[in-house]
Amino acid sequence: MPRLFTAIEIPDEIGQELHRLRMPLPGARWIDPKNYHITLRFAGDIGNVEAREFISNLANIEIDGFELRISGLGAFGGDDPHAIWAGVEPQPQLEDLARAHEKAARNAGLAPETRVFRPHVTLARLRHSNAEAVARFLTRYSGYRSEPFFVTRTLLMSSRPSVGGGPYGIEDRFPVRGMEFLSEDGESTW
Repeated sequence: MPRLFTAIEIPDEIGQELHRLRMPLPGARWIDPKNYHITLRFAGDIGNVEAREFISNLANIEIDGFELRISGLGAFGGDDPHAIWAGVEPQPQLEDLARAHEKAARNAGLAPETRVFRPHVTLARLRHSNAEAVARFLTRYSGYRSEPFFVTRTLLMSSRPSVGGGPYGIEDRFPVRGMEFLSEDGESTW
């Protein structure tokens, strides 16, 4: 069974904006824009019974569509950075959605998530990168702010055991309420 997680996809145009922020940075392995996402709940390597229950629970989540905006950059790891990320502006609906995904996981028998939910888009994985060089990159693009985009659905995604960053597969899609008439790019279809 592949590693499973739930996520919000990043629209292509915002993914391309984030991709254009790249610059040579020793030790950085930049993530392909098609693999950008905001993780809601990591499930990990779970059995088929738990996976089916998790999917059933996810399908029963009812939440209204909402807008998000990517804003600012940061790094995990402090003096020994291991990832560069783009942040997500705080949004109560996003917190509600993450809590609903946590509840779906726990009701499927998964252990509670111990990490605090910090919504972000991972842009690069770092290995032996100079903290000062990473800080210069972050300072250069600290003002990044995307246009808002609609969250029209959530995804159940999978990854194969590796060092992270994809490739990822989409296992299932769960539309959010009120977004039935929007196309995948957020435009009205009527």
